Amino acid sequence: MRWTDVNDIAIELADTYPDTDPLTLNFVDLRDKILALPDFDGDPNHCGEKILEAIQAAWIEEAE
Repeated sequence: MRWTDVNDIAIELADTYPDTDPLTLNFVDLRDKILALPDFDGDPNHCGEKILEAIQAAWIEEAE
């Protein structure tokens, strides 16, 4: 997965961290969780606030 795989990342985050409320995460912690996903191989330097917002929103939707 790469940064543009927003929905895939959100699904993986929901599966990997089922007890985590995505609304409580700051972007630094969210980024760290994404980078720790085993199937994620995106460049850590190619991540911005907009992509993290999109991933967080998709994770919130996935968690509902």
